[in-house]
This record gives sequence, C-alpha cells and structure tokens, in this order.
Amino acid sequence: MSYIKFDKEQLINLEYSLPKEVIRSNRAGSYSSTTLAGCNTRKYHGLLVCPIENFGNEKHVLLSALDETIIQNGSEFNLGIHRYRGGTYNPKGHKYIRDIVVEKIPKITFRVGGAVLTKERILVENEEQVLVRYTLEEAQLPTTLRFKPFLAFRNIHHLSKANMFANTKYTTANNGISMRLYDGFPRLFMQFNKKAEYVHAPDWYYNIEYLKELNRGYDYLEDLLVPGYFEVTIKKGESIIFASGTKETRPVSLKQRFTKELKKRSEQLDFMSSLKNAAHQFVMRKKSSTNIIAGFPWYSCITRQAFVSLPGIAIALNDVSIFKKVLNTYSPFLKNGLFPENIYSENPQFNSADSSLWYIWAIQQYFKVHQKPKEIWRNYGAVIKAVFNSFIQSKSPGIHITKTGLIYVEKEKTALTWMNAYANEMPVTKREGMPVEINALWFNAICFALDIADMVGDEQFIEQWKDWVKKVGTAFNQTFWNEGHEHLADLVTQGVADWSVRPNMVIATALDYSPLTKEQQKMVLSVAKKKLLTKRGLRTLSPDHIRYKGVVEGGAAEREMAMHNGAAWPWLIQFFVEGYLKIHKQGGLPFVTRIIEGFEEELSEHGIGTISETYNGNPPHRAKGAISQAWNVAGVIYATHLVENYRE
Repeated sequence: MSYIKFDKEQLINLEYSLPKEVIRSNRAGSYSSTTLAGCNTRKYHGLLVCPIENFGNEKHVLLSALDETIIQNGSEFNLGIHRYRGGTYNPKGHKYIRDIVVEKIPKITFRVGGAVLTKERILVENEEQVLVRYTLEEAQLPTTLRFKPFLAFRNIHHLSKANMFANTKYTTANNGISMRLYDGFPRLFMQFNKKAEYVHAPDWYYNIEYLKELNRGYDYLEDLLVPGYFEVTIKKGESIIFASGTKETRPVSLKQRFTKELKKRSEQLDFMSSLKNAAHQFVMRKKSSTNIIAGFPWYSCITRQAFVSLPGIAIALNDVSIFKKVLNTYSPFLKNGLFPENIYSENPQFNSADSSLWYIWAIQQYFKVHQKPKEIWRNYGAVIKAVFNSFIQSKSPGIHITKTGLIYVEKEKTALTWMNAYANEMPVTKREGMPVEINALWFNAICFALDIADMVGDEQFIEQWKDWVKKVGTAFNQTFWNEGHEHLADLVTQGVADWSVRPNMVIATALDYSPLTKEQQKMVLSVAKKKLLTKRGLRTLSPDHIRYKGVVEGGAAEREMAMHNGAAWPWLIQFFVEGYLKIHKQGGLPFVTRIIEGFEEELSEHGIGTISETYNGNPPHRAKGAISQAWNVAGVIYATHLVENYRE
C-alpha cells in the first residue's frame, strides 16, 4: 500500500501535477528529476544529470527526457509531454496517466485503449546510470514501443541551443548506441535488455519552454537534439529495461541489476520512513570522504548546512559513525578558525562566521550518542582549540572578539551569517555587528569544550577558558536582552540593537548551554510562537515588520529580498521544538507533535517524499527554491526524534 497518495482523477490536470516534482540521487552527486506528469519545467530537470570531472565536477544534464510511444495496429500513442514557447504542450501524453504510486520508487500506469503500460525509474547507486523498466500489464493487440531520447549535454545552469558543433554521429553498442555531442563529455550509452531497432535521424526540437525559469525571470527556452529513435516489440506480461549511463553495460544483466537496485531501496510506509528515504539521498560517499549534499537539484555541499544536518542524517541512517566520517572530512580544511563555504571549491570562500561554531555543535551532538570524552577530545580537541585561539587573536577575517567577550562580524559587501541572500550584489540582510545566534553558539561552544576538557583532565585548557563562561554569559544578557521587549535582539551594532523579531533567537533557547534563564527562554519561544511559527517552519521576519515579504516571487532580486525577510524555513523547527520541550517537557508534546505532523501533507505537494528549500511566509505557505533540502529533512527528523525521546 502506497503511503504517499495522489488524486487519480487529477493526475491528468497539469495544474495539479506540474507543481509536484520527483527527484532521486545516486548518492554520488548524480540525480534524476522531473514533474509528476513527466514534463520538465526547470532547466535543472533531467532523466540523467551527472557531475563531469572534466568540468570541475559541476553537474550536467546529459539525457533530458525520453519520450515513449505505444504502437498498436498502425496507431501511435505518444506518452511524452513537453511545453513549447507560448505554453503549447506537445505531445500530451499525460492524458494517458491513470495512476501513480510511490512505494520504494514511483510507478506510473498508462492506459491506452486496451493496453496498460507501467513505468518505473531508478538510479544505480554510486554509478552514472539510470534504469527505466516498462511492463506491459495488459494488451489485446501486438505492441511495439518507440523511444525518442532528448539530449542536452550542458551545465545545469545553462540552456542548450541548436548549433553546428554538436556531434550527431553515433557508435553502436550492445542493444543500443552511444553518443557524445561535445568534446570533454563522457559518451552517453543508451541500451536495452533486448534487441532494439535504432533509426538514426538527428533533429533539433526548438523552443522547449521551462515554466519555472520563465516565472523566475531567467532564460527559459531550450533546443534539444533528438538523434533518432529506438523500437522494441513487447508482449503482455513482459518487462523491458532501458539503460542510459556513461559506461557501456551488459544488456543481459539489466533485469537483474534493476531488481538488485530496487531491493536496496526502503519502502515509504509512513511519514518517518519517507523522510529517512529522502535523507539517504543527500549522503555522498567517496573513497576517502563522506559529505552531505545541501540540496537538489542545484546545490553541492555547503559547510554550514552539512553540520546542521548531521544529527538528523545520523538518525535517518541509524549510523552514529557518520558524525566522525563527515567531521573528519572537514577538519583538514579549517583555516584561521573558519571553514570554507564549500570545501570542493577551487577558490574557497571563508564567509561563514558561524561554520566552525556549528562544527563544534555537531561534535556536541556526536558526544551525546557516543559518550567517549577521551576519544572526542583526542580527535577534535585540537580543532576546537584552533577555533577559539583564532577568534581571540583575530586571525579570522571579518571576525573579532569584543572587550566583553562577544563575537563581532563585519566584512564589506558580504553576509557572514546563514542569512546570506544577495540582491544586486549586496547582502539583503547583512547583519553586521553581533548576531544573536552566533554569540549563543559561542557561549555553548565554550561551555561544552570546558566540560569535555574537565572529563579528560586538560587543566591547561580549563585554566585558559574557565573565566569566559561568566564573561560571555553576562555580556550576552546585557547586550541582547531588554525587559521591555520580552525577546532577544537579533543584532547589536555599535551599541544599537535591532529588535526585529527573527528566528535566530530561538537557537539560543535550544542549545544545551544557554546564557538565558528558563523564564527568558519561555518568553522568547512565546514571541516566536506568536509571530514566526508556521506549518512549514519559522518565518525569517515577523509579519508586522515593515520589511516583511510573505511571498517569494518575481525576479531574482525580488525573490532574494524575501528569502530572509519573511520566507519560512523548516530546518529551524528543530530548535523551536527542542527549546519548547526543554521548557514545557512532556506537557509540550501535544503542541509540538501537531507542528511536526503538519509536514506530512507536504510530502505529496511539491518535492514528492521530501521537504523543499523554503516556503512562503504567508498562507498557504507554498514551497519555493530547491526541490529537496538536506537540513530541512534532517531538522524534521531530529525534531521527531526529540518527541519520541520525551515520550519514552
């Protein structure tokens, strides 16, 4: 029985099916994505999208789409769908969809006259190969399937245009062909598990329109090359496997390979198993490293988001060792107390003032489940000391410690906190000064490090830092708290406090070591509950603020203006839930449980089986940004785990 359900009567309604997107990864950087109807609405959609080593491992769309046609008794029924310039859909294969179920993987059922055909897609784990299984469930007449591949061979951020330089020649492969449109790309193999007839007839399909890009104000028209078509006969009850990848495969093994890959996938039986299934997609394992992809389709690994995601991802994988693997992957990249925003960048940027504090927070979460202080201090004590000493010695560009012991951040034309959206090359919310969450994380890091040092007997460290707890805690309260506001200032710059109600103060209530009293935490959470809490996370700004923007829409600059001035972010919910349960304990369970359960309906609304990057601050809180985001999925998993622990 499928947990994620769709309205069968509405599946042929594009207004219903186009906003719903499916995305799956191979856990090595590649992905496959399209809409529920099969019509690509983003330049980021594609049946096979892979990182290309020759191009800095940036993701490239190789196979954009595969159109299928059922042929019976001379009649042709095209199951594909594309949108062309002006909003014209051709063909209109979505009208043949009768059902879509999501168990381990999505399964689409088409009905054409007396024929019933099912389609299932799967990415081979850790390989650049997509498999599509077609099964003819019912047929009254002899049936042939025709397949037309739409090739792109371009960066995910760009669009393909018809040109004379594309190499339209092909090379035969076992039960198929291979092609490489441009130098530097790998060959793309397209093969079947049985003999297929291939007709080579290269042709450009012009002005395919991507609705999402049109609405976002980007270039939205693309030309794709269809090199020809394949035809394969199929009998009732028979399954045919189509394989496309960067290496040639053995056709005889395709059915077995599909079955083997399917067995690896977990069933989406309920809310939590669906989220855990989504969480698995973000883990990227290489020979010498383990990392977390920030989101799909366009994100790579983002340092801060990797650290925030770690606890939820570990719960999803039921694997404590992932803490050590990810932390060890990052530790060599620490420089002057900071981590680069992306450790794989050829030109690393050190513009995350809080990344190393989130790293220590992740170590703290690891310690909670690992409970081996000597090992923790042996492996990460040097990193913690390096961060602390860099901060107090002002080695980190843009960061210094004030006389009171708080962290002050500033860098020209640069956003240094997680609120790092830019419009017209300027930060939307620069937050120059003393940000509340960074200083809460700073206090928490000092307290945690001193506790571990005490457990292992590092007297030298204790002597150096023991007075900082009172110093920073006192300064925090004097700086960010004012009895007349009943919440924390979001930022203090040169003695001037910004009393905008933002969610960053909630982090201070959730940390294991908080400089706030219980009564202060309670008041902060009460204000957040009243002004920021939505069914999709916490708003980034209270609706009563003059700069509040409750809808993420318009051109790039307009959308960026809203991202941190009103849009809701699900990852913040884990800190609200943790802070709320610390104050209300089991008495708070009914309320936070309802909040978490509210995310359930989202699993069938936008990113199927996952949680998107951000949401409108205004009801009905529609999804915006990337289809699937790691720290959002991980945050809801972590919040659910907290609830379960309190129940126990």
